[in-house]
Amino acid sequence: MRYRDLGLTLGQLATGPLNAITDVAGVRVGHVTLIEGEGPLVVGAGPVRTGVTVIVPHEGIATAPVFAGCHRLNGNGELTGLEWVRESGTLTTPVAITNTHSVGVVRDALVAADVGTKNLAVYWSLPVVGETWDGRLNDINGFHVRAFHVHEALAGASGGPVAEGGVGGGTGMVCHEFKGGIGTASRLVEGGWTVGALVQANYGVRERLTVNGVPVGLEIGRDVVPSPADPQPVDDVGSIIVVLATDAPLLPHQCERLAQRAGLGIARAGGSGAHSSGDLFLCFSTANAGRLRSYKDDLPEVPVEVTMLPDTAISPLFWGAIEATEEAILNALVAAQTMTGRDGITAHALPHDRLLETMTRYGRGPA
Repeated sequence: MRYRDLGLTLGQLATGPLNAITDVAGVRVGHVTLIEGEGPLVVGAGPVRTGVTVIVPHEGIATAPVFAGCHRLNGNGELTGLEWVRESGTLTTPVAITNTHSVGVVRDALVAADVGTKNLAVYWSLPVVGETWDGRLNDINGFHVRAFHVHEALAGASGGPVAEGGVGGGTGMVCHEFKGGIGTASRLVEGGWTVGALVQANYGVRERLTVNGVPVGLEIGRDVVPSPADPQPVDDVGSIIVVLATDAPLLPHQCERLAQRAGLGIARAGGSGAHSSGDLFLCFSTANAGRLRSYKDDLPEVPVEVTMLPDTAISPLFWGAIEATEEAILNALVAAQTMTGRDGITAHALPHDRLLETMTRYGRGPA
């Protein structure tokens, strides 16, 4: 179930055919979801509510980098490899998202996968791996994500519809005190370009959740749907990772500008980039992939030609990124199902019937 499956709409732009990041040609997404056990927390034994999600920019990313840029709304989080993205303006590996304490093993697994693409004795790899904290539901200190899970996610990555909600890296995540997780969406923008977003949503307090301008979090309060937070939060806690992809021919500084706009999509949904939140964004463009050089290749060092969109034509992409990010968050919320994790803590799903009733009462219901 997705947001638009409820008959609801959002924004002014058309979606891509899948309304997913995979509407950008060549982009693939894979998940591995780990759900085991129930009852009291026993560190190392569970309950386990976690996983890993990978985003592959295109089939040949190991030898054909893509231009990329990044942005930090608030930095209480981790997205590895960003210094090299800033320095080189390129992304050279798949991107992975997992829980906070599994970043290291996931990064190492991506390094191993990268090493396997070339028969070279010595070279370096700096993968991009993001995290949000799933310790409210998951045995996060049990380190249940293993390297082989990353390889499974890579092997299973596809360019079709993307599973959403409590799957992959989003398995144990909570958003606006409802069950959250992975969400994706896309927009078609002026010029024929596509902008896709994928989020791992694990942020926000109930009162600030806003859906298409409607104060849903106020209308569906904790007295209606209990919160998994105890004690109740007093500020906007948690984190969100946003990965944007586009087929528009953007240079690195333009990718950075597009990445910034993810923060506006989060704000429209009720996020604030609070002190304790890790709100980290990456944007890549697939347009020049075949022209860029990898540090692994042994071709002659000669100039290459690349294409770019004039800065004066980039504003429609900004709006596409805003709308896609906002709807990706809503897709994560609508797709997620109620989940009980460690110590019986339950993150309840956003109730579809109450959401529809609220949206209709505010004049934003199904047509």
